[in-house]
Amino acid sequence: MTTGDAVRHPLGLSTLCLLSLPQVTHTIHMSTIGQSGYHLNTTYMGDQQLSPTETFPTLVGDIDNTGSLHAQVLHLVAERIRTKAVFQTQQSKFLTWQFDAEFRGDDYTATMTLGNPDLLSESVILVAHFLQSVTSRLVLGGELVYHLRPGEEGTIVTLAGKYTALKWVATLNVGYGGAHASYYHRANDQIQVGVEFEANTRLQETSFAFGYHLALPRANMAFKGLVDSNWCVGGVLEKKLPPLPVTLALGAFLNHWKNRFHCGFSIIVG
Repeated sequence: MTTGDAVRHPLGLSTLCLLSLPQVTHTIHMSTIGQSGYHLNTTYMGDQQLSPTETFPTLVGDIDNTGSLHAQVLHLVAERIRTKAVFQTQQSKFLTWQFDAEFRGDDYTATMTLGNPDLLSESVILVAHFLQSVTSRLVLGGELVYHLRPGEEGTIVTLAGKYTALKWVATLNVGYGGAHASYYHRANDQIQVGVEFEANTRLQETSFAFGYHLALPRANMAFKGLVDSNWCVGGVLEKKLPPLPVTLALGAFLNHWKNRFHCGFSIIVG
């Protein structure tokens, strides 16, 4: 049987037999301010698809011209257990290796993360998450972070909550290090807005950001904007060019305090 042949299901449903092949993309970055570079990205997705956004196993890798690598591996161990491994190197040195395990119950989710374990130097970062659906719209949970380094050991606990309505979503995280709150509202099919507030008790700093998304389907255009309390303003304009599978993006960013301005464009094929 060749790729793309239709197979008749015993119940009378028609499915498509496709061969899973890796996808390869090339990115060239040219800049007069910083260093130019090249990235090679590969993605492989298996044939075990649980939902439109979940496919197992999944392997993603990105390597640049200096030899730095960032790779992720996602695998479905059992029906309710998902695992993920992340590796990051800078040239020939390991920077990060992280292992995640997630268990999904009927109305709760538990996650355990192990980061940079080193038995020789006795250093490790352990993160545990737990989320419980109280109602169909309210989710409560918490996070526990334990870190061990030579001469240092500590634990941080954070409480979290999320409320999802028909057109808006609100979240709140409160812990020893501060608080973080966000609000997202979908006005209609064209306009979406969001605000974010963060207070850091250790650095004695607070920040506020406002963003919006404006879509113009008839013109095949979308505009995204952002402004924060540090007087940073940014915007991105995306324009699709049908019938070609090409998207043109123009972006600009201005930091008033540091008097810095950046702009650029990109062409996305696919």
